[in-house]
Amino acid sequence: MRTIEELVEAIHQEALRASFPIDTPVYELAKRDPTIPILFAGSLDASVCILARDLGKDEVAAAQPLIGAGGRLVRSGLYLASRGQPPPPGDRRLESVLPLALLTNTVPYKPPGNKAYAPAVKARFRPFLAELLASHWRGGNQVLTLGTEAFQWFTPYSANADAFAEFWKRDDRYESQIDCEIVIQTNEVSVRKPLSILPLPHPSPLNQRWYKHFPALLANRLAQLSLRPV
Repeated sequence: MRTIEELVEAIHQEALRASFPIDTPVYELAKRDPTIPILFAGSLDASVCILARDLGKDEVAAAQPLIGAGGRLVRSGLYLASRGQPPPPGDRRLESVLPLALLTNTVPYKPPGNKAYAPAVKARFRPFLAELLASHWRGGNQVLTLGTEAFQWFTPYSANADAFAEFWKRDDRYESQIDCEIVIQTNEVSVRKPLSILPLPHPSPLNQRWYKHFPALLANRLAQLSLRPV
């Protein structure tokens, strides 16, 4: 199995191989190479993974997933769940919670205009994220997904794709979970990783229906899990 550094470099080389939409001005403003992926933050030994759609401008500036407005809601929820009190109001990055979770995205780049990446781009980078989750994430098998596209990323790993579609129609989808299994090949060895997917709405302020409910929904999810510092 290649190292996590080798995985990041493999993504970098894939980005160089053929062009795809990247919000280059945001990377230039942050003085970052737009072809170098921002793959994850947090711990590969954490008991839970939190998967969002893709990066925003704050994530590019900090070189960390989930650190913008929505990401701070997630980090605040982790802080509250682990310490029993709200985080200090002046701590915007909340990096003290990073040992509690693996934070990542379906694509480790920022799309122009914050529009979702096309299915072809997601498919192109899918093998790398699958490898991150199956081979490098050692801590657990429970994944909190943020929003529709993060949840649907796991559909190909279900034995019954219709089951995923039916699950998403359920009124209790944000309180329930569904299982799947990632299977990848590394050096002619098959790696299998069973996962439990626990969806949540996307914590964007633009998500008018669910934004005000997100902190309580996240708190309920985290109460179901066994958060353990590493």
